[in-house]
Amino acid sequence: MPSPDSQLATPSRKPRLALMGEFSAGKSTLTNLLVSRQVLPTRVTATRLPPVWISYGDDAAYVVSTDGTQTPVALEDLGDVQMETTAMIRLFFPSDALTLCDLIDMPGISDPNMDSEVWQSLLPEVDGVIWCTHATQAWRQSEAAVWDHITATVTGPNILLITHFDKLRTDRDRDRVVARVSKETDASFDTIFPISLSEAIDAGDDIEAWKRSGADRLIEFMVETLLDKPRPSVTTAKDAATQTAKDTSPEDIKQAEVLAFDDIRDTDEQAQMEQSGPTAPAAIVPRRVKAEKRGRRPADRQPRLAAQDD
Repeated sequence: MPSPDSQLATPSRKPRLALMGEFSAGKSTLTNLLVSRQVLPTRVTATRLPPVWISYGDDAAYVVSTDGTQTPVALEDLGDVQMETTAMIRLFFPSDALTLCDLIDMPGISDPNMDSEVWQSLLPEVDGVIWCTHATQAWRQSEAAVWDHITATVTGPNILLITHFDKLRTDRDRDRVVARVSKETDASFDTIFPISLSEAIDAGDDIEAWKRSGADRLIEFMVETLLDKPRPSVTTAKDAATQTAKDTSPEDIKQAEVLAFDDIRDTDEQAQMEQSGPTAPAAIVPRRVKAEKRGRRPADRQPRLAAQDD
């Protein structure tokens, strides 16, 4: 089912990235990491939710029914939504990451409690995918089959995360998994990142732990890639957020002049920071990764494999 926002789509809208993979591959943890907050109450399990579409805005949550009706809902009540009549959950948060893109947290592709039609119907609204595959059973046949089915419909950026990488105890095991996944995906992703999402969240302000987790390279790549996307005329996202979520589509929320994951800034803002000094560290994502403004990505750029520093 098309998103109720799709009729308002414009060429300059922000990219929409779907977080996909098997159940328990780390999608929800990745969402929390990217938006620097616990997105859903702990009692709400992934198997009880349809796709969760997250955009920049004042804190708000809506249940979107299969007929397009949007109904306000308290976050703590999301676990009680009726799956049979719900198309998606719409969430709005004032997160820096959401000034760059919308995130759509999809249900697990092989979740026995969720019909695949629930997430497949939303794929026409998706631009790129961040696919999470569990390191201890990385890139299963079921994952490869789904990716082969949808890859032609997503233009990118497409990123593969080998999650729970800390579960592989030896360098030899880690090297073998990365090499095998790289070979079996056959350059169908823009890049591959080994990562421990739990270590990234636990890192807090510990920059060395943040780098060891592999999150620094993921965030840097995302920022640089998303900054290369065409942007609308500048209006701050904070001004746009004064509208209610019910009346606001992702296309109505203009990207901020400060396009940032925390202290990643465009050139003018960076110059101001150098004069006035850095801001305080963020709660989850250390504010150290920086990306300069760049031109559009070459269309024929070869995919790259990002190895992890241990």
